[in-house]
Amino acid sequence: MSQFDLDAYLRQCRSQVEAALDRYLPQQYPDKLYEAMRYSLLAGGKRLRPILCLTSCRMSGGSADLAMPTACALEMVHTMSLIHDDLPAMDDDDYRRGKLTNHKVYGEDMAILAGDALLAYAFQLIAEKTVGAQPERVVEVLGRLGKAASGAGLVGGQVVDLESEGRTITLETLEYIHTHKTGALLEVSVISGAILAGADGGVVERLTRYSRCIGLAFQIRDDLLDITATQAELGKTAGKDLRDRKATYPSLLGYDGARDRAEQLREQAVAELADFGASARPLTALAEFIVQRRH
Repeated sequence: MSQFDLDAYLRQCRSQVEAALDRYLPQQYPDKLYEAMRYSLLAGGKRLRPILCLTSCRMSGGSADLAMPTACALEMVHTMSLIHDDLPAMDDDDYRRGKLTNHKVYGEDMAILAGDALLAYAFQLIAEKTVGAQPERVVEVLGRLGKAASGAGLVGGQVVDLESEGRTITLETLEYIHTHKTGALLEVSVISGAILAGADGGVVERLTRYSRCIGLAFQIRDDLLDITATQAELGKTAGKDLRDRKATYPSLLGYDGARDRAEQLREQAVAELADFGASARPLTALAEFIVQRRH
């Protein structure tokens, strides 16, 4: 069996996603609002969430065209969360993806509105542009994405994260923060592609366990990079966790303990893919990428 070329796969997927994002969100009136939306949405990044969606859809027998509206919607919700997360009332950051944060360029008022508009448009995009999926599957994806973006998902995780700054918290609370603030959207990214393709309940259950492992591993890796990476590598301010006195996996488990935990999660994620054979090679490689990335 030939080795899977993840770099080539990521380049191809990113190119498809970038073109679709630009197409789905053209510049229009009100000019400043859409400029602010496009500024953050088209600022680059790993595009991991849409790529996971496209990959799980293909693995489950679907196509990139089938999943692309949902894939782009996921990136819009993620971008909203970054715009709002960077605001002075939240994490108060000046840089994201190597560029000035949205509120630094367009002001706090427009940044809030740009994030709001991206969130609302994400649901419209899935509802209006998804072609070829059974309607009940589209509705299920909309419901799962709504939950992931709500108080039961990333908003709830952000609340607990803010409340925990400067406090000593348990590993259980830290895991709650990570699985909700970061993991919930990664989970729906994987699951939505499979649902649209018509995957059965057993496949969805395995991919749910896979996605929960990589979601937590992703945030652990972020915690580690905040210690070791430069601002140029991160694309945002380095060392903010320590500055803001945030609890992290390295602070609770030590650097080596956190790294080992991420590797354990990767192994558990890959084990969930064992029965899928060669079709799961992209998801296997993406799990490896998540725990080894440098940015």
